[in-house]
Amino acid sequence: METLEALYQTVLDRKSNKEEGSYTCYLFDKGLDKILKKCGEECSETIIAAKNGDNNELVLEISDLLYHLTVLMVNQGVTLDELYAELDKRSNKTGNLKTFHQVDKNS
Repeated sequence: METLEALYQTVLDRKSNKEEGSYTCYLFDKGLDKILKKCGEECSETIIAAKNGDNNELVLEISDLLYHLTVLMVNQGVTLDELYAELDKRSNKTGNLKTFHQVDKNS
């Protein structure tokens, strides 16, 4: 968790303190659409790496995805505390497979 927290703080700092040549600052300057596009690309690349069975590549792609998701979180004002709270809440749920698989036909 310390690494994720350090990444979050670095990204947060880049949003407030522009640094020339920073890829993170570039993403913030380009805005939400660019950040979302990169999240989508990295998600696809993660799926392909998993499908190809290349765990070394998979680790690289998951790292890229987590980085871009962190940029998205900071851009949207989502804190790590909010994320951790939701993950904690979910970790307390057991035996909810039937509920999990219910589909909302209205969405």
